[in-house]
Amino acid sequence: MKVVFLIAACASVLAVFLICVFLFANGLPAMGKIGPLKFLFGTEWRPTNDKFGILPMIVASIYVTAGAILIGVPIALFTSVFMARYCPKKIYKPLKSGIELMAGVPSIVYGYFGLVLLVPLIRQLFGGTGSSMLAACILLGIMILPTIMRTTEEALKAVPDSYREGSFGLGAGRLRTVFQVVLPSAVPGILAGIILAVGRIVGETAALMYTAGTVAGIPSNLFGSGRTLAVHMYVLTNEGLYTNQSYATAVVLLGIVVLINALSGFIAKKITGKGIG
Repeated sequence: MKVVFLIAACASVLAVFLICVFLFANGLPAMGKIGPLKFLFGTEWRPTNDKFGILPMIVASIYVTAGAILIGVPIALFTSVFMARYCPKKIYKPLKSGIELMAGVPSIVYGYFGLVLLVPLIRQLFGGTGSSMLAACILLGIMILPTIMRTTEEALKAVPDSYREGSFGLGAGRLRTVFQVVLPSAVPGILAGIILAVGRIVGETAALMYTAGTVAGIPSNLFGSGRTLAVHMYVLTNEGLYTNQSYATAVVLLGIVVLINALSGFIAKKITGKGIG
């Protein structure tokens, strides 16, 4: 069985390695022809005029990622605390089934929900077309809820009961125990869920095409339309005219994901290194 496990681990690592090699082998030469700085920091995407700047797509990706995290993480965190420590047994099973159902809903269904409900609502309240960063942030915040809730709940349940009992014994209340003892101990598991959620956000296309639009420009505000890196890759590949630039965009997207993962790991070490309390 050790050999079987070793083969499985090597196959997983090899698959990721081959994907990275394929992307870098095709993307870096394309980026070199354009010019790395010109490609990364150019503010215009006009291939007919030889302008291949993807800064607007990077900004749009940061917008929707940050917005979705700000909306989804607090809701998922409080829900997980409730389910792990305070939820009555009678309603635990229906809630758990609902979370599992949300996790299995295809992204295209979420996109259709955003198109028929969020976009018209934002258009009616704030004007414009309704396809905006705000609609995308709200929809993605809903989509990442089950991923974060499942991992956070398991992380909270893994915290030893002796931590809570010791906190109660020192006179701390329930709220203080949760926020100063239980949650800091579960930070690595919580961040793991957030990292998985970020991976889904940055790779999402269908839901964003329906809510954020495909405008290749820097969004002026939350009510402006924009195109994320994943949507940009899809558009370029679908057109079939600028495949090399699509590979270069994939390299940038992969780099952003690696950077986010490294930053999350650094934050987790800093928080857990301070100790409990």
